Amino acid sequence: METRRIRNFSIIAHVDHGKSTLADRLLEVTHTVEDRKMRQQLLDNLELERERGITIKLVPVRMNYRSREGVDYVLNLIDTPGHVDFSYEVSRSLAASDGAVLVVDAAQGVEAQTVANAYLAVDQGLAIIPVINKIDLPSAQPDVVRGEIEEVVGIDASEAILASAKEGKGIGEILEAIVSLVPAPSGRRESPLQALIFDSVYDNYKGVICYVRVFNGVVRTGQAVTFMATGLNYQIEEIGVFRPQMEPVEELGAGEVGYVVANIKSLTEAHVGDTVTDSRAPAQSPLPGYRKIKPVVFCGFYPIEREDYPQLREALEKLQLNDSSLFFEPETSTALGFGFRCGFLGLLHMDIAKERLQREFDVELVATAPNVVYHILRTDGEIQEIHNPADLPEISRVEEIREPLIRITTFVPTDYVGKTMQLCQDRRGAFVSMDYITPERVRLVYDLPLAEFIIDFHDRLKSVTRGYASLDYEQRGFQAADLVKVDVLLNEEPVDAFSFICHRDASYHRGQTVVRKLKELIPRQLFEIPIQAAVGKRVIVRQNVKPLRKDVLAKCYGGDITRKRKLLEKQKEGKKRMKQIGRVSVPQEAFLAFLDVSSDGE
Repeated sequence: METRRIRNFSIIAHVDHGKSTLADRLLEVTHTVEDRKMRQQLLDNLELERERGITIKLVPVRMNYRSREGVDYVLNLIDTPGHVDFSYEVSRSLAASDGAVLVVDAAQGVEAQTVANAYLAVDQGLAIIPVINKIDLPSAQPDVVRGEIEEVVGIDASEAILASAKEGKGIGEILEAIVSLVPAPSGRRESPLQALIFDSVYDNYKGVICYVRVFNGVVRTGQAVTFMATGLNYQIEEIGVFRPQMEPVEELGAGEVGYVVANIKSLTEAHVGDTVTDSRAPAQSPLPGYRKIKPVVFCGFYPIEREDYPQLREALEKLQLNDSSLFFEPETSTALGFGFRCGFLGLLHMDIAKERLQREFDVELVATAPNVVYHILRTDGEIQEIHNPADLPEISRVEEIREPLIRITTFVPTDYVGKTMQLCQDRRGAFVSMDYITPERVRLVYDLPLAEFIIDFHDRLKSVTRGYASLDYEQRGFQAADLVKVDVLLNEEPVDAFSFICHRDASYHRGQTVVRKLKELIPRQLFEIPIQAAVGKRVIVRQNVKPLRKDVLAKCYGGDITRKRKLLEKQKEGKKRMKQIGRVSVPQEAFLAFLDVSSDGE
């Protein structure tokens, strides 16, 4: 295929602005999918995506299109997610593209992820085609939205295409804009092979399947290739394109997008961002890969049945191949045994990963409460990174604790500005800026501790704005704060699984909630169990689980009161002795119930 007839592009948008519906219409108009096989959200392959109505994975598809001038083109579309937690998927899609279709809802206007994704495309130097979608809605205001795109995003929207993906309006204009405005790939077939791996999946029969965009050269079946990051050599067994199902072809030339199967069995050998080159005539240098993404939210995944640990490890390895922003490492807990410390890009990312492990790999697991990574400045000047409150050094060795900071950008109606600002201030937010996009909509920017954000900030924001707010965030480094570690003690013995780090001002409230919850979950023993929350050596909250009592007076009817008193004193002594030597047995069910609920008290 001639490179001048190829167009590689992505569709980017905020959540629920009609991106998946637009992709469906493009597939219909270009006759890529037969009418009888067509369905809504065709490119959303995961069951979870269809259930929740959101895109989680990037998906490539190849379309043939004949322009109005009678010229045939090959269009490679890479569909992208819209939620902020999956921005890494978007950045990988854009690296394999030459242009981007920016979809904006005609009723909702520019929202947080619209801006974030547009900036990602601008940073990559892509041609951007603005599309104002859903013009069929009664509340559509295309002229207002056109002004918002120019004001907020900073790109010319005078030629923005008005479309309704649901009704099929404007689809032809979008396709014509793609072939005329998106530049053709600049690579050459005669140059040494350079193909970028932008995604990969695991197949039980074929092994690892790498999704590639060929920048230079040609890749053919049977060719010997080298993965430049690992230095490993393979022979290509199958090459193909996406229509949208995998369809084998003989070769992929410069500018084309497809997949490569090379009998890669090990999950660690195919790195997203690696460059594939010819083993006999290798390229001089690899293509620029992707910056290593850093997780911001951590939690522990533990198998409910301890013998399922190897199955959980294998499932995580396969999921990581499919989702390269997932991080995990082994850890042990005195309460839950062997498990994994997992890192995610956000709470939705964590929730989706847990669901996929349970559904796709049939793993029964429990997730501990989410927390963030802290930087500890020790008294000896060394900076230590901790992912788990149990790893915090003794307070005498700690100079200061630094917590991660994020900058949140929210778009809210003017009626809810006061409530939104109050929510941010309650979560220790620092005001940065406020802009009126239109008389009815405001952009608020705050710096917020990530630990305050991950508990339930997004839910609270949606609640106080009746669902109208949109949200985006970016990492802003670390700042020192007055943080303390709260230990939970059962019968005066600390339990590492229940400890947490929080701001000193919130320690009493959080400790009280945790202690109250544990009092409900821990079964009564034959002796009294004190449950305490302590900061250092100082106990800040205490509640007791009352003991089970044997009725020692049952056989003592009539007679002198001293006989009854003697029996009660004997029982009292026995309970005192039992409390000194007895250990509190916390059943597994109590740990699971405590850790598996998402509430303010975690």
